[in-house]
Amino acid sequence: MIDRITFNPEVMGGKTCLRGMRVTAGMIVGLVAAGRARAEILKLYPYLEDKDITQALSYAAWRTEEIELPLIPA
Repeated sequence: MIDRITFNPEVMGGKTCLRGMRVTAGMIVGLVAAGRARAEILKLYPYLEDKDITQALSYAAWRTEEIELPLIPA
């Protein structure tokens, strides 16, 4: 279950965030991709929890499996 990912057009331009905070899922995924350890990320952002990192990664994995279909005008 992905219950820590939130969407709010008034927070970070509507990007997916963690628990309504101004920390985007993409930012966390980017830090992991850059080789940052979970402990380092949690030290940089002490208000995050380990489960936030897990859910950001889970959300990113889920998004890569989505298929976007173009809308055809009627």
